Amino acid sequence: MTPPTPAIPPRDVEGVSVGALMGDISRDLSTLVRQELALAKAELTSEAKKAARGAGMLGGAGFAGYMVVLFLSFALWWGLANVIDEGWSALVVAALWAVVGAALYASGRSALGSVDPVPERTVDTLKQVPDTLKPQ
Repeated sequence: MTPPTPAIPPRDVEGVSVGALMGDISRDLSTLVRQELALAKAELTSEAKKAARGAGMLGGAGFAGYMVVLFLSFALWWGLANVIDEGWSALVVAALWAVVGAALYASGRSALGSVDPVPERTVDTLKQVPDTLKPQ
């Protein structure tokens, strides 16, 4: 966190030209904008690092979950092989995964079908901007 900057004492502006005052205001405003941009950049960098770390952990969890499902599938295959032939048990496990995949596909397709790619509120707001800029 940036330490607070000390307050600048007011200066006597009597006898200072308007041009010099405007230059001071412009310089101070420019400094303020640069400092705010630097602060925003630092905050975004920090948050991006946190997000990347979290995404990496989620990726690792996804891979671990994949491995669990893979080995449980092998266990089911070998367990069924005690009851039916190994080839048929592998086919049963594959058919089970085909049903799961089809259900996920149908669910994902319907979810994507309800997505509206046009940001309605933004379009609405942008349509109002020209009217706002017109003189009343």
